Amino acid sequence: MTWRTKYFYLLLLMLLSKPSLADDNLLMLGDFSSGSLTNWQIREFKNKTQYQFIDDAGTKVLKAESVNSASGLFKEQRIDLQKTPILNWRWRVDNMLGKIDEQSRSGDDYAARIYVVVPSGIAFWRTKAINYVWASTTPKGKAWPNAFAGDNVMMIAVRSSDDKTGTWYTEKRNVLADFKQQFHEDIPYIDAVAIMTDTDNTQGKATAYYGDIYFSKN
Repeated sequence: MTWRTKYFYLLLLMLLSKPSLADDNLLMLGDFSSGSLTNWQIREFKNKTQYQFIDDAGTKVLKAESVNSASGLFKEQRIDLQKTPILNWRWRVDNMLGKIDEQSRSGDDYAARIYVVVPSGIAFWRTKAINYVWASTTPKGKAWPNAFAGDNVMMIAVRSSDDKTGTWYTEKRNVLADFKQQFHEDIPYIDAVAIMTDTDNTQGKATAYYGDIYFSKN
């Protein structure tokens, strides 16, 4: 087999197995259906949320179990929001966290959340982020400042208690537009994405599942 033939078959395999990698309009961040956590790092705040891959109806997903814990997984990667502004993901939760005040420090826990983070360099106090959360009490669609970080980190309730537990939901958010709306400025890049299931402030328990996470043009 010549090197040209090998190259052709390798390219064909890549196109068939991961068409998104050949698509300039799509950027994979969390390739969880392949059982991969490449370049994802653990960030522990209090105790460890357990993350592991499981099979769900023939598809690998990332399961998160939190018992009075707060640790997440984050991936540093520059995303050009002018090219791929749409964040796409699937998630599911098995339970809510009860009647908690999510806008207070004692209630700042979520069965599932996804962060998008703006680079800050050495000026860490200028870091901006949006948390897309599965809220327990806050109405879906509401946005508010994080209880610990203030106006630099905005929370957006994508799902809430009106949504069914044990059910998969597919989400799409225009991150470029969300940053513009929440911070009133154009933010062309983010440098990290993170996921976290946390229950440390309420000393509760939560189980969530995350499917693939990727950015797209539309």
